[in-house]
Amino acid sequence: MELAHIPFDQLNVSPLNMRHARKAPDISDILPSIRAKGVQQPLLVRKNGSGYEIVAGRRRFFSLKTIAKEGAQVEPVPCAVMAEGDDAAALEASLIENVARLDPDDMARYETFARLVKEGRSVEDIANTFGVTEIMVKRALALGNLLPDIREAYRNEEIDDQTIRQLTLASEAQQAEWWALFSDPEQRAPRGWQLKQWLFGGEIKSDVALFSLENYTGEIVTDLFGEGGLFADTEQFWALQNAAIAEKREALIKAGWDDVIVLDAGDMFHTWDHVKTPKKEGGRIYVEVRTNGEVIFHEGFITRKEHDKRSRKLAAGDEADDAEQTARPELTAAAQNYVELHRHAAVRHALLGQPQLALRLTVAHMIGGSALWRTQAEPQKADKEATAESLAKSKAQAAFEAERTEILKLLGMAEHGHSVVRSNGDDYRVGTLLVTLLKLSDDEVMRILTFVMAETLQAGTCVIEQIGNHLNVDMGAVWEPDDAFFDLVRDKSAINAMLKHVGGKAVADGNVSATAKVQKKIIRDFLTGEGREKKTGWLPKFMAFPFAAYTKGGAGKLTENARTANQITG
Repeated sequence: MELAHIPFDQLNVSPLNMRHARKAPDISDILPSIRAKGVQQPLLVRKNGSGYEIVAGRRRFFSLKTIAKEGAQVEPVPCAVMAEGDDAAALEASLIENVARLDPDDMARYETFARLVKEGRSVEDIANTFGVTEIMVKRALALGNLLPDIREAYRNEEIDDQTIRQLTLASEAQQAEWWALFSDPEQRAPRGWQLKQWLFGGEIKSDVALFSLENYTGEIVTDLFGEGGLFADTEQFWALQNAAIAEKREALIKAGWDDVIVLDAGDMFHTWDHVKTPKKEGGRIYVEVRTNGEVIFHEGFITRKEHDKRSRKLAAGDEADDAEQTARPELTAAAQNYVELHRHAAVRHALLGQPQLALRLTVAHMIGGSALWRTQAEPQKADKEATAESLAKSKAQAAFEAERTEILKLLGMAEHGHSVVRSNGDDYRVGTLLVTLLKLSDDEVMRILTFVMAETLQAGTCVIEQIGNHLNVDMGAVWEPDDAFFDLVRDKSAINAMLKHVGGKAVADGNVSATAKVQKKIIRDFLTGEGREKKTGWLPKFMAFPFAAYTKGGAGKLTENARTANQITG
C-alpha cells in the first residue's frame, strides 16, 4: 500500500465499508483525542474517480467531519491507499478492522460475507481470512435465505435469534406465510421451538402436490371453511410426489438440461456453494425436496468448485467445451478403478484361450509400445482396500493365478508370489530364459507368450474394451455385484437408473428422493430375492461388454475408453 496525506474534501465513506448504511457512529470516545492530536492511525482508502473512498476508518472520518462543522480547519488526512479494483480485498479489510475492534452484528456480517462470495471468495477462503470456522460463515450466509422484510425486521431486533435460525430453514413460501402472520396484529406467528414444529411438524398441505389430486385415493383433511387441506395418507403422497419428480426430471433432461440432481429429502440447496450458470454453458438443475412435501427447482447452477476449475482453465487459455467441463461422471475415481480392474481381469482371462490374438497383440506392443512395455506386469493397483479384496476373490483372477503357477513350472522358475515378467535389464536372465524356451515345444512357447501378453496388458485402456467386445466376454460368468461395488457407486442419478434397470420404472420413480443408501438396499433385495422378485444374472450396464453408462454425465475415463474403442473398430 501507498501512504499519503489526502485533502479531507476528497474523502467519502465507501459503500464497501461494512457500516456504510448504518446511522452515524458514536465518536465520543475518540473525538477529544483527534481534536487535540489529529488522526494518528491512517485511514484505509482506495482511489475512486477524482477522490478516495474510505474502506476502514469511518469513525475517524466522522470525527473530522464534526471538527470541520465546528469551524476548525482540517489538515490533509493520513491514509493508506489500496490498489484499485479489488472489491473483495476492500471488504475483507473493512471487516477485519471492525472485528478486531468490535464484533459486528449478524446482518452486517452476512452482508459482508455475501458480497465476498459474490466477488468469488469461497466459504473456506472467508473462514481462513477471519479466523473463524466454516460453520460460522455458513450460518451467517444462511441469512441470505430470508425474505428482505424478515431480514430487515431481524436487523431492527424485532425477531429473536432462535426464531431467525428456524426461518433460515424455511422455504420462500413458508417464510411468506409466516410473515403474513407476523405482520397481522390480530394473528400470532409461531416463534422459537413452536416455529420449528410449525415448519417440520409432518403435515403436508395439498397445494404442494406436483401430481393431480385425482390420482390420490386417500383422504384430504380440510378445515370448516374448506380452504386448503392436508394429506392424511403421507405414504401414498410421497409415492405420487416422487413419481411426479421423476417425470419432471425426465422432461427437463429431454428439454436440454445436462443434469437434473434430486437432493435427498430434507437436504437444503446452499446458494453460496453454487454459481449461477446458463443451460447452454453446462448449468444443471438441483431439485430440493422439503420434508413438508414442497419441491423447489433451482435452475442453472454448477458447484463453486466446478466454476473455479473452469475459471482456472480459461485463465490458462484452455477453451475446452463447457459441457465437458461441467459434466459430472456417475462414478467416482475409486469406483472407476474398481470397474476397470474387474473388466481387465475378465478380459485377460478370456485372452488366455486366444494365442493367435495374443501373438498379434504382442507384435502390436512391440511396434507401438505402451506404458508397460519395458516389460513389466500390470500392477493392478487398487485405490481402496475393499477393491483389492474383491479382486482377490474374482473367479477370473483366481484362474489367471493358477495359470501363472503352471507357466513358472514350464520356465523352471521358482514361485515367488508375483509376476512371471521380471524385467530388470539383466541380459544373463534373458539368456537363461532363451535356453529354456529353446527346449520347449511351439505350443508351450505360445502358451507362455499368451500369458506374458495377458500379464502385461494395461488396465483402464480402450484396448480392454476392444478385446472384451471382440471376444464377447461374459462378465456374469466371473463377477457378481458385491458390497465393495455398491459402496463405491455414489451418484444418485446413476443409482436411481440402476434401480430402474433391475426393478423397473415404477420402483425407481417411487423412490427417486430416497437416499442412495435406501435405493442400493432395494437393488440388493432384487438380487437376493428378499421381499422382491429375484433377478438373476443382472449386470450393471458399465460392467457388461459392450460398455454403457446410465447418465449423460457418463463414467469418466471408462466412457472415453469405450468411445475410443468404438471409433477405432468402426
